Amino acid sequence: MYTESLVKLGKVRSEIREIFEYGNKRKAEIGAENVYDFSIGNPSVPAPKSVDEAIKDLVENFDSVALHGYTSAQGDAKVRNTIAEYTNQRFGTELTGDNIYMTCGAAASLTIVLNAILGKDDECIVFTPFFPEYGVFMERTGAKLVSVESEQGTFQIDFNHLEKAINEKTKAVIINSPNNPSGVVYTEEKIKELCSFLEKKQEEYGHPIFLITDEPYRELVYDDTKVPYLVNYYDNTFICYSYSKALSLPGERIGYIVVSPKIVNFSDAYAAVCGSGRALGYVCASSMYQRVIEKCIADTADISIYKENRDLLYNSLTEMGYECVYPDGAFYLFVKALEEDSHAFCEKAKDYELLLVPADSFGTPGYVRISYCVQTKQIEEALPAFKALAESYQK
Repeated sequence: MYTESLVKLGKVRSEIREIFEYGNKRKAEIGAENVYDFSIGNPSVPAPKSVDEAIKDLVENFDSVALHGYTSAQGDAKVRNTIAEYTNQRFGTELTGDNIYMTCGAAASLTIVLNAILGKDDECIVFTPFFPEYGVFMERTGAKLVSVESEQGTFQIDFNHLEKAINEKTKAVIINSPNNPSGVVYTEEKIKELCSFLEKKQEEYGHPIFLITDEPYRELVYDDTKVPYLVNYYDNTFICYSYSKALSLPGERIGYIVVSPKIVNFSDAYAAVCGSGRALGYVCASSMYQRVIEKCIADTADISIYKENRDLLYNSLTEMGYECVYPDGAFYLFVKALEEDSHAFCEKAKDYELLLVPADSFGTPGYVRISYCVQTKQIEEALPAFKALAESYQK
């Protein structure tokens, strides 16, 4: 009666959401202050005051009908031009508003792009660890998700593994840097090597291989870490951006797609994005929040708080004996479980009211993800629980 694959998706939440809902239930039972919930990537830092001021100004001074009415399907032209101009100033690109498609966040951006370029029997490569919803986003395309193991310890791209995985069916490669769940930022050296590798493979196979870069965490980097802007490195690039983390606006669902001006057959590439958005119903992203973005284009939330949390959690856990991947960005700490079965480890962590996410669904068994986008006080109060958990394994 109903589409079986979608019924299945609707009945089973993602593992992250399951743990998050367990946490809500547990908080109701024993009090939120007694549960150390590190499950979900929900920003704890408020949006900058410029966002509130922009909303107030728009509501009070902008024509109400226009503010809440439809924009063009691909987004308001003035907003798109503002994004293009800001990007050109920042990264030395040559974008116009016609390279931009406004979306309901990065999930919509990715789903639109994947459906625009992938078809039955195509393959799309991702590097471990990767956001599990990538497979869901491309499911309706009929394409295959191909997981490529990254370098152990650093989680940078492993080109030996990539060479074995790529083939004539490869149509796209997704990269996510800063990475969810590891916090790793791909070095410029690795990015250049990847772009050179893909250019050679395009020539070998006689067809384009698209590079899709998933960038909701671009602004969340620490210690002067550089995140290469892929349009400047590889012609056949789509950038999927979101303001959810940069401006602490996850619930407002606002982002955009950049179609590289140098992409093969640009007019068809942009038309495919517009057509995919139309087919999926992802047209006319929030009119008001498009205009909020226009007013706050250069602003970010206070990410110094996330850096403080990272340093506190990383230094404390490593001192306790946990093996952690050092995160240069995002707001996640990737930690090796203290036993082979990361699900069992996370279940044991619940005995100490610690809610962690096993990383098997991210393509990396044996690790767990800890979201440190929480109040610093929660980390401080959770440290004795982390120590007790570690000591329980030492015994």
